[in-house]
Amino acid sequence: MTDESDFTTDIPETDAAPATALWPGDTGVLGEQPRRAMLELIKGPYLSGVKAPALWSALLADEAGIRSRLHELFLELVVDREGEFAFVRNVSTAELKVPSTVRTASLTFLDTAMLLVLRQMLLAGEGDGRVIVGQEDVFEQLRVYRTADRDEADFNKRLSSTWLKMKNTLRVIHQAGAEDRAEISPVLRLIVDAEQIQAIGAEYRRIAEGGGADVGADVGGAVDTEASDSDTDGTGTTDGTGTTDGTEERTS
Repeated sequence: MTDESDFTTDIPETDAAPATALWPGDTGVLGEQPRRAMLELIKGPYLSGVKAPALWSALLADEAGIRSRLHELFLELVVDREGEFAFVRNVSTAELKVPSTVRTASLTFLDTAMLLVLRQMLLAGEGDGRVIVGQEDVFEQLRVYRTADRDEADFNKRLSSTWLKMKNTLRVIHQAGAEDRAEISPVLRLIVDAEQIQAIGAEYRRIAEGGGADVGADVGGAVDTEASDSDTDGTGTTDGTGTTDGTEERTS
C-alpha cells in the first residue's frame, strides 16, 4: 500500500501572497497606510502632518519604500519634517527625458503675482511663528498691475477670484478667523524656490514699470505658471497645458 504522503508536493514560497497583501492577488509591497499616504501625495497638492497625522506617520515610517515606489512613476518626494508637509514633483534629470506625471495648474498672470506676494510675506514673518495676513494687504500690493484700461471694480473682482484659488485650489492659504484673514502655508517656501523667485520677480518688476510680459516658470514641479503679453492685467488664463498622465490636479 502506498503512503499518501509520497505524493505530497510543497508549494513554493514564492507563490504565497506577500505579507503586505490586502486582497487576494495583491502583489503590492507597501502596507495599507503607506499606500494611502502615497496616494494622497499623488492626488496632491500635498500631505499635511497637521491635517492627516496618521498618513504623515505612515510616510515617515516607510519613507524609503514610498520614495522607491514614486521613483517608478518618475516622481520625486519632497519632505519638510519641521513644517510637517510633503509633496511630489516630476523628476528632473539630464540623464533621460522623463514623462510629466503630476498635473500642473494653468495660472493667470495675477495668480502667479499673488503667489509671489504671499511667499514674500511668509518669509518676512515666519520667524515669529504662524504668518497670518489680511486680504486687503495682499490686494494692495497687486494693484500696481492694474492697467489704465482695466475697470477698478472688475480688477478687484479678479483679485477676489485669485484669492479664492489660493485658498480652495492651490491651498497655500487657510482661513484664520475672519473671512478676510488667512494663514500662509509654509509649503509655499518649497513650491516656489529662490531661483524661480529671482527670475519671475525681476520680470514682474519690469512689467509694473510699464514693460510687456513674457513670463513662464515651473513652480516646484507642482504648478506650471505662464503669463503672456495678453494677460498682464490678470485676465483670462495662460496657455499652460493643465494636463496629466493619469493623476488629479495637484499643487500646494
